Amino acid sequence: MTVSATDEQQEARGGVVTSYKNAPTRTITAGGATYAYRELGPKGGIPVVFFVHLAATLDNWDPRIIDPIAKNRHVIAFDNKGVGASTGQVPDSVEAMADDAYAFIKALGLDKIDILSFSLGGFIAQALVVKHPELVRKLVLTGTGPKGGKDIDKVAGITYWDMLRATLTRSDPKEFLFFNRNATGKAAAKAFVKRLEERTVDRDAPIKVKAFRTQLKAIKKWGRGTPHDLSKLTHPTLIANGDNDRMVPSVLSEDLHRRVKGSELIIYADSGHGGIFQFHDKFAPAAIEFLDR
Repeated sequence: MTVSATDEQQEARGGVVTSYKNAPTRTITAGGATYAYRELGPKGGIPVVFFVHLAATLDNWDPRIIDPIAKNRHVIAFDNKGVGASTGQVPDSVEAMADDAYAFIKALGLDKIDILSFSLGGFIAQALVVKHPELVRKLVLTGTGPKGGKDIDKVAGITYWDMLRATLTRSDPKEFLFFNRNATGKAAAKAFVKRLEERTVDRDAPIKVKAFRTQLKAIKKWGRGTPHDLSKLTHPTLIANGDNDRMVPSVLSEDLHRRVKGSELIIYADSGHGGIFQFHDKFAPAAIEFLDR
């Protein structure tokens, strides 16, 4: 009988954490705030920094996306200011969130990064790269849209409605917000939520209600703001979404694709806002190929 070593045993022997569920939570202070973050994968080279979505903490990243990327890349995920285990107040603008992300990245001593972002994280990533183009090498924008994008300011209404539906059915709101309510979508939603529970120790603190509401306020401002001139971006950019995104409408992924010269676009059929999670087996290899190219 052959006995395979557990992830923990393999990681202990190799000294490199390659599974997100085992990545220790660390903290670093910058600009008066203490940021909680997790890192995994081999050090060296340009790290991939993950920018997370509305209401999300460190525990909201799909291990089926982070783990494959961390096999050969240094990966960093973090809680923005005032979220989860990070201290301070959540700012009420996406641009201020980008300033906080910049402070965190510079505190780590990083001069060049790749970004993988989702939803609100994609707004923050855009604001960051517009202000600090020299910091970013490659950009992955998923389930997101440009500043001033059509109907982004309606995110709050959709979110509260789906939270109510989730409460009435004793479900996780992400099952409604991220996935189609057909048989395929419902199965993908349950599988996704289950994956988020694979980490059993050192879980993050959930987002506070006030912080969540402030994020929604920032999203509304972003949706009603003057668009950034994304034609100036020269960074290789990969854009991905589902074809039925109710939160950040799928047409905005196509809008981003038109605005960012030379960008690549992937739209997953029969999926919603969380298309990259439903199709993690296709998206993770595509992201790896793009980042390694």
